[in-house]
Amino acid sequence: MPKFRSIRLAVDLAIVKRDQAMVVLQAHRRSHEFAQGQMDQLQQYATETEQRWTVGAQVGTTPELLHHHYQFMARLQQAVVLQQGTLSATAAKVQAAEQQVLQAEFRIASLKQVLAKRQGELMGLQQRQEQKQMDEFASMQTLRQVRLKFENNHEH
Repeated sequence: MPKFRSIRLAVDLAIVKRDQAMVVLQAHRRSHEFAQGQMDQLQQYATETEQRWTVGAQVGTTPELLHHHYQFMARLQQAVVLQQGTLSATAAKVQAAEQQVLQAEFRIASLKQVLAKRQGELMGLQQRQEQKQMDEFASMQTLRQVRLKFENNHEH
């Protein structure tokens, strides 16, 4: 119905915006998963390096080698801290994108409720008009029957 064209257009637009928000959400989720994978690799590498160092240090080590190991582990720890920051940032983006999708879903639902309400109101109005016409028709029929009886009674 043309009466609801603007609401239907608003619903369609809200669906497009929701779909766009879903694409953004999926991209942020992939980015977060990638960052998590990098974090896992860094932590695994740090653990393996520490284990190799522990085994190697038991055989023998020099103060200079020990100093280089601590410097390397400190830099590796800095990389882990930076990656934690990246993970936090990507998690925040995922959360914000999820909120956008949720808001878009609410918008669609509310517009559909408005559309359903207005369609219901229109149907109610149409039913009342049809009922009024049927009542008028019935009263006209009754009036005709009364007239015919009246005319038939007066003719005899």
